[in-house]
Amino acid sequence: MVDTNLENDKCSAIQGSISEISPALHCELYPANIGNKTVWVIDVPFGKDKPYIFFGSIYVREGANSQKLRTAEEMRSFFQECNKIFFDHIPCHWFNIYTDTDEQMIKDFRTEAKLGLSISDKQIFENLELFTENATAKNGAAMFYGKQPERKFPHAVARCVLFKGTNKVYIIDDKTFGGSLYQQYLQAMSWLESKLQVAYKIEGAGPREEIGEIPLTVFKEAFINALSYRDYYEQGASIMIEMFDDQVDISNLGGLLPVVAKDFGYKSMTHNPLIFGLFTRMHLVERVASGIPRMQEAMKDANLPEPEFHTEGMFTAVFKRGISIKNDTINDTVNSKEQEDLNIVKQYPGLNSSKIADLIGKSVPTTKRYLNSLVRLEFIEFKGAQRNGGYYWNNKNNKTSNKNQSL
Repeated sequence: MVDTNLENDKCSAIQGSISEISPALHCELYPANIGNKTVWVIDVPFGKDKPYIFFGSIYVREGANSQKLRTAEEMRSFFQECNKIFFDHIPCHWFNIYTDTDEQMIKDFRTEAKLGLSISDKQIFENLELFTENATAKNGAAMFYGKQPERKFPHAVARCVLFKGTNKVYIIDDKTFGGSLYQQYLQAMSWLESKLQVAYKIEGAGPREEIGEIPLTVFKEAFINALSYRDYYEQGASIMIEMFDDQVDISNLGGLLPVVAKDFGYKSMTHNPLIFGLFTRMHLVERVASGIPRMQEAMKDANLPEPEFHTEGMFTAVFKRGISIKNDTINDTVNSKEQEDLNIVKQYPGLNSSKIADLIGKSVPTTKRYLNSLVRLEFIEFKGAQRNGGYYWNNKNNKTSNKNQSL
């Protein structure tokens, strides 16, 4: 539509700019009379095939302005909001879901999702939409059901580190867990449970009540969120659980998507909707954006500070540690030097004699002598092979200590 009031070169320039939009977008150019003037209008319809590229760049409308996306993170977040390039939806050509699947993972999924044996694996996979349009398994299927997905996704693992003190100077324990994402969840939760302190509340003649210093449910929420919300395009780091004397941090690469950042704690949008949906099917998370409020409520009920959340670049949930269990003398058969070793074993289970010696400032032979005495008294036990095993509190012989550990 051309009018003599609009110069030909300007009209051509506008139409040329419109033709640079990809995919093609039908825009109308027409005059509108306002008072005694003619105003030319470019009518741009709402696009259904986002994102649109203009002269090789993507622009996003923010209020009255158009903002050019410049960084890979901005572009990736935009594509994810448009449901275009979720990592867990990308075809995984090396993964054959019928031959490379961890059979135990399928059994666990059936059990937790309450699926009967009458439903075939093939039907489950198809109903869960684990395939692309050309019948290739998706990345999410490989990571959730694969035997050793870390062989192809080496960054898709969970690392758990226990530090002495409140900084990252001295590492006491360092474990990396691979396998299916559900297996990583189970292993990480087991590791956390073994490191957290437990107190005992005894009332009357009834059984003792174990009270953990931090509710395990908050770690379940935080860790599954980390597995589901992690930006797996970023390969610089794994999911981290870092335990210090005063707090526990759970971190994953990838900040919040912009639509979530505006209403953090009230809106939920994951980087990996397929993975998140599979955890939902196993009844480990809920689709509603209730994870943050549940963690806050659980910490409040335990008389602990609410968790802290840091969302720039890395997403980190910080949980302050609670009770400090007194390591009182168990009975008169344990001398003060042995008691020092015993306290370390109770606080940091799984250490070998060399690391215990470093912590108490004694020689390894002296430390071993004290440890062997505690083993003979059945207060502690050694588990594992001689080269990589460690000392643990003997739960079968702690009746006497319950009195000293009562709240």
